[in-house]
Amino acid sequence: MPIDTLPEQIDTDPLALRCQPIVDLNRVVAVGHHLRLPGRWGTRLPAAPSRAPADAAAFDATSSTALLIVAPGAAALHEAATCPTARWTQKLLAALGMPRAPLVIDVSAAVRTCSDADLRGIVAALRHQGLRWAIGQLGDESTHVRLWAELAPDYMLIDGALTRGIARSMRRLEVARAVVALGHAMGSTLIATGVADPDDLAALRDIGVSHAQGPLLVGTATSDPATPEVAPAVQDALHGPAPDIDSPPAQGSLKTVLRSLPMVDAPTVPWHTVNDEVFALFESRMDLQALPVVEDGRPVALIGRLAFMNAYAHPRFREMSGRASCRALANPSPHIVELDAEVQELVATLMASDPRYLSEGFIVTENGRYAGLGRADQLLRAVTELRVEAARHANPLTFLPGNIPISIHIEQLLIDNTPFVACYGDLNNFKAFNDHYGYWRGDEMIRLLARIAVRNADATRDFVGHIGGDDFLVLFRSADWKQRCLRMIDQFESAAMRLYDDSELEAGGIEGEDRHGVLRFFGFTTLSIGALLVAPGDFEDAQDVANAAALAKHEAKLGATGLTIREAGGPVV
Repeated sequence: MPIDTLPEQIDTDPLALRCQPIVDLNRVVAVGHHLRLPGRWGTRLPAAPSRAPADAAAFDATSSTALLIVAPGAAALHEAATCPTARWTQKLLAALGMPRAPLVIDVSAAVRTCSDADLRGIVAALRHQGLRWAIGQLGDESTHVRLWAELAPDYMLIDGALTRGIARSMRRLEVARAVVALGHAMGSTLIATGVADPDDLAALRDIGVSHAQGPLLVGTATSDPATPEVAPAVQDALHGPAPDIDSPPAQGSLKTVLRSLPMVDAPTVPWHTVNDEVFALFESRMDLQALPVVEDGRPVALIGRLAFMNAYAHPRFREMSGRASCRALANPSPHIVELDAEVQELVATLMASDPRYLSEGFIVTENGRYAGLGRADQLLRAVTELRVEAARHANPLTFLPGNIPISIHIEQLLIDNTPFVACYGDLNNFKAFNDHYGYWRGDEMIRLLARIAVRNADATRDFVGHIGGDDFLVLFRSADWKQRCLRMIDQFESAAMRLYDDSELEAGGIEGEDRHGVLRFFGFTTLSIGALLVAPGDFEDAQDVANAAALAKHEAKLGATGLTIREAGGPVV
């Protein structure tokens, strides 16, 4: 039955109902609607059918392919936890004029008005009748990560205040990435709300948000859900070139992340601990969400409070298994992170496929031995702050780390006695190109080089920095660094040709003034890389490395191959 049979009272207040299409950003199709119902729809839900306002597009809510998210008022949600679930659902569907529908219930209205216990009751009531549910305001400071982790919503609505402008702000982008990682770890489908800008829409898709709604997407659905249409602006945003939001790999001296976080004061237990003893520990510590199982100083499992207490509460469990080992109820594969782990590993923790660590925490080790229990919400906050801080020192054109984080990273490599290769990249004939076409196209060429450099670096091992202008520094720990450099050179020279006009392509270059004001002919812009091999003990500080790498770059610009390799203090290889 279509949505044109909504309650009569809606006709008297067109703003009472907000019906927004939801678009799948990967398939670029409208897949459903989000209905925001009036706040006065409380325990006395009306059931009289009538006609929907004009902004509620006709939509077959009974279609098996439809995604229909309904947001009732807080009072109606509270009723779900206090009355028979079937009756509550029948009242809601009757109020919508839908005897049957594949509903998803948005419980956002209950987040601020209901207690945690009531919210748990609402969710339990919805799940009891087989309904999926969504929670909104993801990113709003009033919500609670631990509660989300416990309830594991099917859908998460990311607030527009969090994602607005992310295509032009590295800080907002990094915060959004962290929130998206959290949603993925919970197994939730992410829906960005309030999207009004095409570049923001493309950026959201690129960082892993699968669905969106907002002013930009209004009018994208038709009356036939089998053949939905998407507005041209949305098609262009999602099928056109991606916005320049390439962010660098996590950078800098980041080995103090976990050391700066307080550990959970959790006792440890050995394998021979019996279930009754575990129950006693949980009973005595209501704040304790997990118990690490440690043998000979090394963590071997983690007992989560929620799963354990649910099992222990079953009839006859205490009689049958109270004196049995806790092994059967422990997670033998907990998420374990080394105390000095780099930030990439911490991000991987946030994106772990097993979401139990969000409520239980994760085990921290030092040299493989148990060091403590970490909390997911603290880790999320710390990683976000680190990446935002890194963005403060990023180059504003490419968003790659600038001189300060470059120096910090080199210093850390020297302190760790880690061998690496410092590859200094610079463009040949760039001044003539920039003078001829202007700064806008010159900036496009620099961003092109940034994207190619990031693409050819291993985010878990290598570091890409932007010194300034057309100068870049890549610190390789990858064993195949030479092949990566040669690919960078080839890919750049091929892609850069597309930035020239036909007349310059036919002429083979540009005629312009050199740095001394002399008119001469310049060939196409190419990339030169000077590679400096750095072994432990070769240099004392980052400035010495940078100076030696700059010398290698100068030698590369004089050569014909595009890549010159130099050993520290030695001749060109």
